[in-house]
Amino acid sequence: MPKEIERKFLVITNAWCNKTENKTPMRQGYVRAIDCTVRVRIAETTGYLTIKGRTENFTRDEYEYEIPLQDAEEMLNNLCHGGSVEKFRYKVIVDGNEWVIDEFTGLNRGLIMAEIELNSETQSFSTPEWLGEEVSHDSRYTNGALAMKPYSTWE
Repeated sequence: MPKEIERKFLVITNAWCNKTENKTPMRQGYVRAIDCTVRVRIAETTGYLTIKGRTENFTRDEYEYEIPLQDAEEMLNNLCHGGSVEKFRYKVIVDGNEWVIDEFTGLNRGLIMAEIELNSETQSFSTPEWLGEEVSHDSRYTNGALAMKPYSTWE
């Protein structure tokens, strides 16, 4: 069974910007589900359907499948109620580990987060100087929550 082990942090400076070479636009939405998260994503011109189980500590089951772009667009428009998340994604290598930086746009503009996927919950990693508070266990920072209650609406 595929597992996702992920740690998530706020980004507090733009020192990471000169370390990246790529920028991928993304739009994603969520289908209502009870015991899992169902995400539809378009990354550039590719569609994806992802199903994620409940998180225990930093780990959860994850299944991701490439789907036709037209299907992804229809799902985002017809099945994903409650808003969507738009962002640019960057990848940065730090001490041999890949960090994913999400710079949110639209109603989540101003929020920048960094994620690292690990092979085990006990795997050590260095924390770059541009990282701030860890928000791995703060449900407000999940993309699904940001689609429902955007960052710009927080008090």
